[in-house]
Amino acid sequence: MKVAMVDPSLFTGRYDDSLCAALAEQGAQVTLLGRPMRATDAIVPQGYRYSPHFFRRSEALRDRLGEGRAFRLAKAADHALACALGELRPLALADIVHVQWLPLAPADQLMLKRLAGHVALVHTVHNADAYHADAGLQGRGYRALLDRFDALLVHGDTTRDALVGQGVDPARIHRTPHPPMRLTPASATDLAAVPPPVVPRLLFFGTIRPYKGVDLLVDACIALWRAGHSFELAIAGKPFMDVAPMVDAVARAGFAERLVTDFGFLTEGRLDAHMARADILVFPYRHIDSSGAFLSALHHGKPMVTSDAGMFGQLPDGVAVRAPAGNAPALAQALLPLIESAAIRRDQGARARAYGEDMGSWRDMAARTIGIYQALLAARA
Repeated sequence: MKVAMVDPSLFTGRYDDSLCAALAEQGAQVTLLGRPMRATDAIVPQGYRYSPHFFRRSEALRDRLGEGRAFRLAKAADHALACALGELRPLALADIVHVQWLPLAPADQLMLKRLAGHVALVHTVHNADAYHADAGLQGRGYRALLDRFDALLVHGDTTRDALVGQGVDPARIHRTPHPPMRLTPASATDLAAVPPPVVPRLLFFGTIRPYKGVDLLVDACIALWRAGHSFELAIAGKPFMDVAPMVDAVARAGFAERLVTDFGFLTEGRLDAHMARADILVFPYRHIDSSGAFLSALHHGKPMVTSDAGMFGQLPDGVAVRAPAGNAPALAQALLPLIESAAIRRDQGARARAYGEDMGSWRDMAARTIGIYQALLAARA
């Protein structure tokens, strides 16, 4: 069985790598098609091929253009041209084209239209609101693209229910629970780059976007600092929003020395170092279906504080301390016992680690995914 795994922008590189390796271990011939890899990527194909099929022209201009509007426009034009007129044989010659992310819906519809009827099409819907209502043109028409796929894979009931509510036929939706992931372990250099805490440290890590509620976390921390509680807040990851107002708010409140920032595209090892240094991991998301960041952190055995959005609201009791989504005062109250008690942190961290150890494996997910592929191919035959 030939599988073309598609994630043009490598939005979820660690997920892609884990799934492709597991599928290959089960006997599938897998090629992951993405963009040219960057220094911050950590994909090392095991048993499968990697092809830098997308964004070749725009990625060649990245150093010259930077990460601003000019580069985004170049990427959009590059992808639109590739979808409309580019070489699609690596996809069309596969048995299954499995799309993880659709980075520019108006362009992606052209690619899917060209592939229709030639190959079975599968799409993993990581979040029913793919761009969390802040993508503009990027997500325009995304819902219509879902009707072009033979099967839609989701990680939980939150996404499934949302899709059914949008009019998707339940028979086309298949649940494949998301296993835990492990980032590339921190090196000595990575650890040296992240100063150890002198008081309990809270950590938010990953891409920084409005829906993730980092501003709510900052508000909660300022309130707790003003109340006399001693701790640090670290924010590590690439901002896709203006973070200056949050940093300025901490400085104006007089607590600049308690804020640790590490902004930019960080390597997996650097993110892993931040997790190793932290005492509490915080996921204050306003809305989410599933969180790869949460699942990549469980093995660290650190206490987790989350909102009750999406998958977080469905976690077994005791795995994480939850607060109502969008509520900064409630988030502050959820954080306080963990900040004040090392014993509570140890207990909660052990619960998080145990939960990760009890979850399914990538081998389980690959077997389930291959079963879906086989059913689709049988139906086409």
